[in-house]
Amino acid sequence: MSALDLLSNNDDNGGGLRGLLRRTYAMLAKEFIQLRRDRVSFAMIIAIPVMQLLLFGYAINTNPHNLPTAVLMQEDSDLSRSVLKALQNTAYFKFTRQVHTEQEFDNLFLTGEVLFGVEIPRGFERAVRRGDRPALLVAADATDPVAASSALATLGPIVQTALAHDRVTGEAANPPFEIRAHARYNPAGVSSMNIVPGLVGIILTMTMLIFTALSVTREIERGTMESLLSMPIRPVEVMLGKIIPYVLVGFLQAFLIVALGVGLFGIPIVGSLTLLALLSTLFITANLSIGYTFSTIAQNQLQAMQMSMMFFLPNILLSGFMFPFAGMPTWAQYISEALPLTHFIRIVRAILLKGSTFENLRYDAGALMVLTLLVMVIAVTRFRRTLD
Repeated sequence: MSALDLLSNNDDNGGGLRGLLRRTYAMLAKEFIQLRRDRVSFAMIIAIPVMQLLLFGYAINTNPHNLPTAVLMQEDSDLSRSVLKALQNTAYFKFTRQVHTEQEFDNLFLTGEVLFGVEIPRGFERAVRRGDRPALLVAADATDPVAASSALATLGPIVQTALAHDRVTGEAANPPFEIRAHARYNPAGVSSMNIVPGLVGIILTMTMLIFTALSVTREIERGTMESLLSMPIRPVEVMLGKIIPYVLVGFLQAFLIVALGVGLFGIPIVGSLTLLALLSTLFITANLSIGYTFSTIAQNQLQAMQMSMMFFLPNILLSGFMFPFAGMPTWAQYISEALPLTHFIRIVRAILLKGSTFENLRYDAGALMVLTLLVMVIAVTRFRRTLD
């Protein structure tokens, strides 16, 4: 006898504790049967806590090490190498690039390839031995103040550590050279400079996914999608008609966030808003396509919402919005590179805070374009296959 039959038969059992327990048991059985048949919801029950545990336990690190660092070494001397060795021994700096001009040095920051740069001036060791106390520059990309602050805090004892490996002597109170830390793009380390630009991508991801996933699923549940397709209109045209309004909605949301960020938090606009608008179009289209893909898999609006939140969770944790991207393990960074939000957050921060151009953002713009085309193809394929 099924749970519904049991519940129906209990209508004649009257009151009493026994009747209450039988009816309650029937309802419990019915709910568990429905939950078992709803495979998507059941999978979410298992997947979401497991994903959170794995990401927070293994991928998230608020004190990142081995941060990519460039060196502009205008002098190759024993003392210069001792300084670089002392920096590397802190485990915060990992020298990945060596450049020869200040323009190359600056371009690495604009492209986001490095978070730190060490500039050793020409005649450094000679000036130290003459007692001139020359300065050694350590520049930091402070658009991510969490990653920059911990590393910059280790610069104090590096002078004495470097001198211990060289024949130059110096007292702690009066060292023979100094290290000057320069936090670029956000000298005061204001957290809103980091958060507000990233919110553009976060809000667009959340709203575009949910709006489109629910929009298509709602049409299918009401039976109006079949009516649309019975007309002389192709599925691709239906999709384009639904996507374009949400592109405009996305532009409106992005405009509001940027305008409020400038007006309330003093976020600078150093780069081109036209470039930001063009790349935002790619990002919005990618999220709309992902939302459509979810709508073709989900059987109802609840499942579409669950899928959207399941996708949103790794985006917010792995994209570099909440936690430093450079502090994640390699496997987590590979996953992050497959998320459109990772590239868009780099783009919006670089344009607004650094003034980066398309030439500086070729990698992230190209990756965003590839991901957009890929999810669009998947969305169109799934849309046709589901509705045919």
